[in-house]
Amino acid sequence: MYPKFLRMFSLSEENYLKAIYHLEIISNKGISTNAIAEKLETKASSVSDMIKKLSEKEVIIYKKYQGVTLTDFGKKTAANIVRKHRLWEVFLVEKLNFSWDEVHDVAEQLEHIKSPKLIHELDAFLGFPSHDPHGDPIPDNDGNLKVLEKSLLATLSKNESGVCVGVKDSSAEFLQYLDKKGITLGKELTVLEKEDFDDSLSIQIDGKKLSVSNKIATNLYVKK
Repeated sequence: MYPKFLRMFSLSEENYLKAIYHLEIISNKGISTNAIAEKLETKASSVSDMIKKLSEKEVIIYKKYQGVTLTDFGKKTAANIVRKHRLWEVFLVEKLNFSWDEVHDVAEQLEHIKSPKLIHELDAFLGFPSHDPHGDPIPDNDGNLKVLEKSLLATLSKNESGVCVGVKDSSAEFLQYLDKKGITLGKELTVLEKEDFDDSLSIQIDGKKLSVSNKIATNLYVKK
């Protein structure tokens, strides 16, 4: 058992914790080794080695055939990493004029800075934001996450409207596509038509008609 003050984490360990944290949000059961390997684009054998290390540090619990779950300490540690990542994304967009498709990779580097004071001051400097530039909620200092009620654009029926509040796919390619189409957070989207053949949509945004594929509609979050 590691005393809490000795439970420092490497960059790789933090990336694993963050990956498990994200997977737990969308799953009601333990996370499999294969799911972690796919998330991190690595080998299952590498995941198994890391599971042993993280278990020793008491941030995860692994049960054969049931998978991995984060301990309370593990959840708070992972949430803190996510918090730093999303605060840095806000800083990069709001203060340094980065576009929302540029910030992820830079924030991936900045999230590993260890200074609690820096992050506290960053949060205050930004005015205590609740969401990052992609609409994802920012955990508070205690690791609590306020999840916004939202639906996928694809679930809206004809003549229903919703305000764009987030993206499921935060890849640079997808965000650049949305920029070209003028789809940004805060814009109201109204479904004009829904095609039975391929579930594509005809929507209205800023008074203009726009056709979007089902792939786009299943990666955009709206609040009705």
